[in-house]
Amino acid sequence: MSVIPKIEAFAAELTEIRRDFHAHPELGFEETRTAAIVAEKLRAYGVDEVHEGLGGTGVVGLIKGQGGGNRRVGLRADMDALPIEEASGVAYSSTNPGRMHACGHDGHTTMLLGAARYLAETRDFDGTVVLIFQPAEEGLGGARRMIEEGLFEKFPCDEIYGMHNDPNSEPGVVSVTPGPAMAGASFFDITITGTGSHAAMPHQSKDPIVIGTALIQQLQSVVSRNTPPTKPLVLSVTKFNSGSAYNVVPGGATIAGTIRYFHDDVIEMAESRMRELCEGMALAYGVKIDVDLRNVFDVLMNDPDLSTAYVAAAAGVVGADMASEGTEQATGSEDFADMLKVVPGAYCRVGHAGSIPLHNPAFVLDDAILPVGASIYARIVETRLPKA
Repeated sequence: MSVIPKIEAFAAELTEIRRDFHAHPELGFEETRTAAIVAEKLRAYGVDEVHEGLGGTGVVGLIKGQGGGNRRVGLRADMDALPIEEASGVAYSSTNPGRMHACGHDGHTTMLLGAARYLAETRDFDGTVVLIFQPAEEGLGGARRMIEEGLFEKFPCDEIYGMHNDPNSEPGVVSVTPGPAMAGASFFDITITGTGSHAAMPHQSKDPIVIGTALIQQLQSVVSRNTPPTKPLVLSVTKFNSGSAYNVVPGGATIAGTIRYFHDDVIEMAESRMRELCEGMALAYGVKIDVDLRNVFDVLMNDPDLSTAYVAAAAGVVGADMASEGTEQATGSEDFADMLKVVPGAYCRVGHAGSIPLHNPAFVLDDAILPVGASIYARIVETRLPKA
């Protein structure tokens, strides 16, 4: 492991920053405290320009290197937490009830701050670094909002890089999957409007629970009977809500969930089949069924050449035997994909100690990853913007 010495020297400070963020988690588009601290730190580090408020609570910083180069490299980190009640038991646990950094975005933000400090102090590159601190990654469209508000028109980038912590890998292992690396995602909400009745006289009802359970079973056939085996698709129903009393057949029910995919033709087929199934069920049972389907994440596409460059830069930090290009696609989704649709780049995963998975109320980020991630961010800049 060859963490940059200058970054290793302030690793303890990075831990303090990360734990402070962890103790004060904020949900998407509510990251006012986090964003204010990020902006304050960037100014204290000597970052040339600091812009606040893009995408609601996003922060963008610019660092100019030595020389007159005009190429620009973007580095992005997400800042939002999840609506989860923390159960990790750490001393710096969330002080905001029902909110937790269970995905490690507090660590991502801190790693980018560490890279910013180092790059602002050394400026051992020729060009400009664009630091992007993004709000609302967890399904709320923070990347899309920043892009819609002119992120890359105001702060153009030639290439861009992101990263995510990975408790499922060994500490220090870095991987990048060239091409389609993470699934696109749609969310869906289905509303069944039936007819309620006394539970002792269900023949007077159009029971939305019976209809809903039948519909859920039919939705599973979209994967098992409509999707080519060579093209992955996940369709998960994650909510089924109905009823309020023991002796009442309710008048309505709601179903919600997510679809994950890697191919446009597959998601188009899945959404079409879902609508057809809902229309058929509505006709068969004589009820009204409304479907709201919306794309939330695009497929994350890593540029092959920049993936190779990212792995090489990471190898300079973690060692050649610990950094590699992978082939495994992840059915998880990441809205950095929206930025990669506009600017070529790559997204890596960095392993760390721990056995609790992401999005779990007991998740704990290993602070030892902070100087590692900051060093990888710094090295990709120095590699891609070399001094003449």
